Amino acid sequence: MGKKGRGRQRRATEAPTAGWAGPAASASPGEVVSGAVDALVSGQEGGGVDLAAARLADAEDREWADAAGRALLSALLDAVASAWTRGWQPAETVRQVGRELGPVAAAVCADAVTSDLARHSPATVDPRWAEQVRDLGVSASWGRGEGYPAHVGTGHGLLRFEAVEVVLRVLAALRVLPPVRRLCPPPGAFRPGRPGAARSPERVDAGKLARVRALLAKAESTEFPQEAEALSARAQEMMARHSIDRALLAEEPGESEAASGRRLPVDAPYDEHKAVLLHEVAEANHCRAVWHQELGLCTVMGFPGDVEAVDLMFTSLLVQAETAMRASGSVRDRSGRAAGKAFRASFMSAFSVRVGERLVETARSAERAAQAETGTDLVPVFAAREREVEAAVAEAFGELTYSRVRGPYSEDGWVEGRAAADAASLGSRRHLP
Repeated sequence: MGKKGRGRQRRATEAPTAGWAGPAASASPGEVVSGAVDALVSGQEGGGVDLAAARLADAEDREWADAAGRALLSALLDAVASAWTRGWQPAETVRQVGRELGPVAAAVCADAVTSDLARHSPATVDPRWAEQVRDLGVSASWGRGEGYPAHVGTGHGLLRFEAVEVVLRVLAALRVLPPVRRLCPPPGAFRPGRPGAARSPERVDAGKLARVRALLAKAESTEFPQEAEALSARAQEMMARHSIDRALLAEEPGESEAASGRRLPVDAPYDEHKAVLLHEVAEANHCRAVWHQELGLCTVMGFPGDVEAVDLMFTSLLVQAETAMRASGSVRDRSGRAAGKAFRASFMSAFSVRVGERLVETARSAERAAQAETGTDLVPVFAAREREVEAAVAEAFGELTYSRVRGPYSEDGWVEGRAAADAASLGSRRHLP
């Protein structure tokens, strides 16, 4: 299956020799925050952290309360800025905090990400970064830092003490995020035209991508397998032809583009089979996928439009697979037992493999048709681009390992999964106008 990075997420699992006693009576709010986060990261939870949270939540002294609010928000802004230096981006940072601590913590992280963006001139922010922050849907409505603990408490139905504790745990989670490959310049570092800057609009035709999204949305919503098949096939054909057009354009003098990357979430359950599905979609679209199992992420490396196509198709196929799996999982297997975990895992495994076969068939058919129309031999064109992608993968990740996926345990699940993949098949041969 796909390549897997060697990096391991750091976790504080060592048992401390002595617990943290809590903040000194003379400690400033910033020192209290720092001490509590240090204790959480080193595993010294307990009374000391509780005392710190209670101290920071104390609202009787207005001056202290305001200073504590400012210290908490300042620490959050520093923490997300530190995450950016380790390669993390807004959406995946919020997601990772949510995976570790839950939705309230994710919302706190989203607050910090939004506030951090506001500190930078829009001209120095990569459009991809700004789009991720906008998609979080958060507005910095709490005013200055002193009002932040009340904002968290009111927004999530928490006591002030509980709100402060959530913020401290978010700070600890951000502190231990492992380094990842930088795929996008952080706020303040973006300069148009530099390597790694956002792609120019003409590279990826927004109108074509909108049509692809519309086709896939219809495929996800229809109850008729044959209709889903035709719509998904049409979408893959459009993406394949778009990739061909860009590849031919890149052959012209002064029109070259560079391979880049994007990290996509791959969530449990059945994450290893979903990673296989993403690998298959990436390979069919001249990209490569590297699975970071511990982080629940895959990095897709390729040329910008191809990476966009992989993102769209993978997301849509996940929806189609899960819809079909729910429908098939409601039946009983041949022995009369209700379909269980083994059935669903085998279903997703078969779906991923079969979809990969169909995607390659459709993409290569589109390439043969384009070659006949243009009279251009596309084999060396795509071979050169794929060498560039492989070089980008090697430069980004160095040595990689290949992991073997567990085989299917349920014959019924495997059969149903392949049938569902055929229903979502991408084998249409209709001519592209």
